[in-house]
Amino acid sequence: MQPFYSHGKLLISAEYAVLDGALALALPTKFGQSLHIEPTTENTIFWKSISSKGVVWFEAEFTLGDALKISTTNTSDIAVRLVQVLDALQQLNPTLFKAHNGYVLTSTLEFPENWGLGSSSTLINNLAQWAQVDAFKLLELTFGGSGFDIACAQEDSGILYQLKEGKATVKPVSFSPPFLESLFFVHRNQKQNSRDGIASYKTLTANQTLDFTSLNRLTLDLLNCTDLKTFESLIEQHERYISSLIQQAPLKEILFSDYKGAIKSLGAWGGDFFLATGNTEAMAYFKLKGFSTVVPFSEMIL
Repeated sequence: MQPFYSHGKLLISAEYAVLDGALALALPTKFGQSLHIEPTTENTIFWKSISSKGVVWFEAEFTLGDALKISTTNTSDIAVRLVQVLDALQQLNPTLFKAHNGYVLTSTLEFPENWGLGSSSTLINNLAQWAQVDAFKLLELTFGGSGFDIACAQEDSGILYQLKEGKATVKPVSFSPPFLESLFFVHRNQKQNSRDGIASYKTLTANQTLDFTSLNRLTLDLLNCTDLKTFESLIEQHERYISSLIQQAPLKEILFSDYKGAIKSLGAWGGDFFLATGNTEAMAYFKLKGFSTVVPFSEMIL
C-alpha cells in the first residue's frame, strides 16, 4: 500500500490578486489529507473518502476501459467530478491505469471539509505524487486557480508565491513574528466556493489595468513585521485594498465593527477562516457571537 500526504493551506495576503501576478504570503497548515493506494486484480477503481471524524462520506466504483465509467456511487455529482480528475491524471500519465488491473484508493481528511483548508488541492497534489505528474498541470486541467494551494501542499514552511508569465515561483520563508500568541483563526460557519469568488473577481477586473506594487509591498511588510500594532495597521490597509478591488465591504465593517483588534479575510471573501488579533478574552468575543471554531495560530499553522 502506497501512502501520500499533502498539507492544507491558508492564504494570508493578496487574495484574488494572486491570480494576476501579485506577490502572496501563504502558510501550510498542520491539518492535511492522506491518500493510500492499493493495487488489486479487479478491472476497477474503488474510491473511498473518509472524513476527519473517521466516517466514510463518499464511495464510488469506476470501471476501467477505453473510458472511465461510474459503476456505483453514493454521491453522483462528486463521482462525475472525480472521473474528470482521473481522466486528467491519465492524460498526463497515459500508462497509469495499465500497470495493474485496478486500484483501491482511500482518501482521508484531517480537517472538516467546510473549513476551506484545501480538500481539493491536497487531493490533487496527492494524486499527482502517485501518478508522478506535475501537480500544477493537474490543477490547471481540473479545478484551476493560482496554484498557491498546491505549493503549500508541498512545503513545510510559509511561502512567498507569485505567478510570473503564468509560471509559479515559490520562495520558502519563515513567518514567526514575536506576537504569534496574539494571532488566531475564526471560522465563519459557512463555506465559500472559491471558483465563484474567482469568477466574480475576473468579471470586475476584466477591463482594469492592474498594478500591484503597493499590495506586494504590503505582503512583504506583513511577513517582516515585528510589532503587533504595526501588523494590525497593515491588516487594515490590506483589507481596504482588496475591498476596493472586489467592491465588497471588509468583514470587520460588516459583522464586527465593535471589535477592538484587527480582522482580515483569508482567501475568497465571504466564508471559511479569517485571521484576528487579540488575547484569550478576544477569542471569547467571537464564541459569544456564535463563531465557536476558534483556532490559535500555533495549533493551525505548520
